[in-house]
Amino acid sequence: MPPRPSRRDPSRGGRGTPPPRGRGDRGTPPPRGRGDRGTPPPRERGGTPQGGRGGPPAGQGTLQAGPVASAHVTATVGVRRPGYGKAGTGIKVSTNACQVTVPQGSVYHYDAFLIMLSISNFLYIITPDKNYPPRFTHQLIKQLQFETKPDIFLRQGAGVYDGKKNLFMPHELDFGGGETTAARFDVPFRDDPSSTRPPKIYSIKVAKVAKINPEPVQYFVEGRQSQDEGVLTALMAMNVIIRQEPVSKYPFNVRSFFPGKERVSVGHGLELWRGYFQSIRPALDHVILNVDITTGMFFKPGPFINLALEFFGKTSSNPNILSPQSGLPDRERLRLQRFISGIRVKVPAADPRSQTKNRIIVVQRLSREGARNIRFTNRDNNETNVADYYRELNNNRPLQFPDVICALTASGAAFPLEKCEVVPGQIARKQVPPEITKSMVEFSQKRPEERLRAIRDGLNLLQHGQSDYVRNFGMSIRQSAFPMEIDARIIVPPRLMYGQGSKQPSVDPRNGQWNLMDKKFVQPQQINRWAVITFEPRFNVEIARQMVSDIIHAFSTTGMNVIEKNPVIHSANPQGGPANIVAALKKAGSECLRKNGGNLGPDLLVVVLPDLGNTEIYRVVKYFGDVEIGVATQCLKASKCRGAKIQYWANVALKINPKLGGINVKPDPRSAAALTDPHNPTIIMGADVMHPAPGATAPSHTALVANVDSDAAKYIADIHVQTSRQEIIADLGDMARNLLGKYMDYRKNQEKRPNFQPKRLLFFRDGVSEGQYKQVKDQELAVLRNVCTEMRINPQITFIIVAKRHHFRFFPPTAGQIADRSGNCPAGTVVDTGITHPIEFDYYLQSHGGLLGTSRSAHYHVLHDDYGFTPDALQSLCYTLCHVFARATKSISIPAPVAYADLVCSRARNHYRNDLQSEMDSTRDGSSTELETMRADFRPIHQNQERRTFFTVMINVSTHLAHLCPKAFP
Repeated sequence: MPPRPSRRDPSRGGRGTPPPRGRGDRGTPPPRGRGDRGTPPPRERGGTPQGGRGGPPAGQGTLQAGPVASAHVTATVGVRRPGYGKAGTGIKVSTNACQVTVPQGSVYHYDAFLIMLSISNFLYIITPDKNYPPRFTHQLIKQLQFETKPDIFLRQGAGVYDGKKNLFMPHELDFGGGETTAARFDVPFRDDPSSTRPPKIYSIKVAKVAKINPEPVQYFVEGRQSQDEGVLTALMAMNVIIRQEPVSKYPFNVRSFFPGKERVSVGHGLELWRGYFQSIRPALDHVILNVDITTGMFFKPGPFINLALEFFGKTSSNPNILSPQSGLPDRERLRLQRFISGIRVKVPAADPRSQTKNRIIVVQRLSREGARNIRFTNRDNNETNVADYYRELNNNRPLQFPDVICALTASGAAFPLEKCEVVPGQIARKQVPPEITKSMVEFSQKRPEERLRAIRDGLNLLQHGQSDYVRNFGMSIRQSAFPMEIDARIIVPPRLMYGQGSKQPSVDPRNGQWNLMDKKFVQPQQINRWAVITFEPRFNVEIARQMVSDIIHAFSTTGMNVIEKNPVIHSANPQGGPANIVAALKKAGSECLRKNGGNLGPDLLVVVLPDLGNTEIYRVVKYFGDVEIGVATQCLKASKCRGAKIQYWANVALKINPKLGGINVKPDPRSAAALTDPHNPTIIMGADVMHPAPGATAPSHTALVANVDSDAAKYIADIHVQTSRQEIIADLGDMARNLLGKYMDYRKNQEKRPNFQPKRLLFFRDGVSEGQYKQVKDQELAVLRNVCTEMRINPQITFIIVAKRHHFRFFPPTAGQIADRSGNCPAGTVVDTGITHPIEFDYYLQSHGGLLGTSRSAHYHVLHDDYGFTPDALQSLCYTLCHVFARATKSISIPAPVAYADLVCSRARNHYRNDLQSEMDSTRDGSSTELETMRADFRPIHQNQERRTFFTVMINVSTHLAHLCPKAFP
């Protein structure tokens, strides 16, 4: 008898992948005439306010929009669009979308879910929380429709299924019995089609949910009705319809599928596959299909033992390194186990008398012992071990590697790795290993014209026009009109200001770029005491002294004054673990302390890392500097700083000066009136939540970043830990209270402003999916308001979602001079028509210049706006914030506080003790007790760091800066 399956079934709560917008309370749906899901309201055009298309650009007129005209739209999650921007130069661009017609006729919605499983006359109840893989449930529903009950399901064309529980039919199912709306069907199914065993019998209940009228979708995009549940369900059905054909042919992942025609091996047991993304979306005046290329990470098919060796960077010449007897550390076994957990492999049939040679199993764990040391009782009730069992199974031929660990199923059955073969086409739903990040970027990058050509290839592969499913529902895709041509504008960048002594005190960026030549920082800082610690043996003292000379010279060109010309230089052994690394840092600090009379420690520790194997050193350095001692640390790779040019060291100065409390650059108030209006002091917050890698149960981390100065150029941060994968920021109140207090303190005591309280609060929220907009707005906006009330301030709050992970791309016209040198649309390209929301205030801003590949704009969605910004004013404000990112002389793709929040979240790992950082790589159960333990072990930023921009990054590692207490170095 096989192991009893888990008593769970897919939840009845969700109905598959949600279409744009969550299922929040969006108003009362229209009357249910004729039993359908909504009757259209009168055909009056809503959406655009009366009286024009928005206000003038920021700094040139009105910043606030007038009242929005009434319309038939009764409910929205976000702010209703106040108009359209008109500042800048109008252009035409293409985008990777085409128009879609809604289904002709009604769509019938059913729930289809498993209720019972029968195996060899044993019955198993399947409870609603059981989650089967979508690949399997799709096969089961296909078997039901085409083999088990075609007379019921194929009467007027097959239905489509979302892999969870939603089944959509082009016709009403006749279950017999008159008014019967549900039926149970027994579906025989073999997991392995070649098996000669009797099939399992799955009992599937199919129950009618509703008859859907798709027409309201068209009324919604025309601004004539709310986005109610009927609209949402119809959009979901349309997405399932267009996905059904490729899902039945190729490996898939939610909205993406991967034909496997274009792939590359990248090591680490992985391959990269070119795939295609597609999604039906409501837009202004029409429904559109967004199609894009995407990259999938797949397990490398073939011998499992080769995959395991490749994971460790080894060749197949010595598989015994996977043996505990040969020194495989348990920590490395667990690391491999997390990587392969859930992988499907083909193994020899357990019964030698079986006519089926192989079967497929799912690997959950890896054994601690080798095959010869795993004992069990066989079918003849004799005790044996795995190695002997397979020798008997293979006509007395022994295993080649009997001491190598085994693959374990959920039931505990053990299989030697050499007998396992990885099944092709398995998506690796894991965090991208750092070792293959570069390869993934190179594989994914395509110049705009190449990307557009690849997307066309994907559309041809999709063949929507030939899909029986699309035709059955009366949908049509206007593929001939791909790509869509839409209106866009190029808005003017802000003028930037540098400090006294600059030969060029102001600069106008060109396509998102400028340089530091002949410019001094706005607030250059002074380095009084510092030390250099090198963990690279070949980076000798002479090279270090040259580096010191180069740093002093380059920093002076930016206005920074390095007082100590001959800092302590200490060479350290990179081996020996955290204790040795900390000892080296303390020794250098102590020497610096003694050199300065024992009163003051270093302002800065510059740490030179080896090019390879530097992760542990980096983490220890960051914990030591940021958390334990409160000293600034700058990590540099040895190869980068050996013989580096002055431009490199000037870039290092860009990172170090803010960490010392300085300001590099600020916007000219005359070109950023919406941001720096003295009558409306503005605090700008950026918030993000970072979740653990797929499959991991570590806690999530949250970050809140805010400016403290009047020019929105100097930022501080707060970071917390919370329940794994919780999207709402649990400690937002404490974090906002902390940063608001520091903002008012800085303006009152540093800037000496009489009106030090904020009049406006702009809250930029990153990391939110469209289905979570309402939840995030309702909860986090309320928290911000409560905090302001407690602090007796009353700023006007504007709450904006900033999204980077969308699939719209903009392509310049083939003729003309609009494209930049990379072939992309230029920095400052704004789109607020054509593909934007039918009702709500959103827009796309491509704020950075192109480098490699196709640029991706940021999507801004305004959920709340007390101030009432005009589109031009808000777009200009966001574009300005993309120019004040301290570490670069380029505009970036998202506002600086949002980028900073992302950086702060990524640094959270360094806030645990050094001994705990390695434990974070081990398996965890994700229990509440474990979360509280990790929360208790999480250490906040040292108080020396709290008022500085400690989170800027250099060469893929974070850097920090602050002053030391003398007692830090005994």
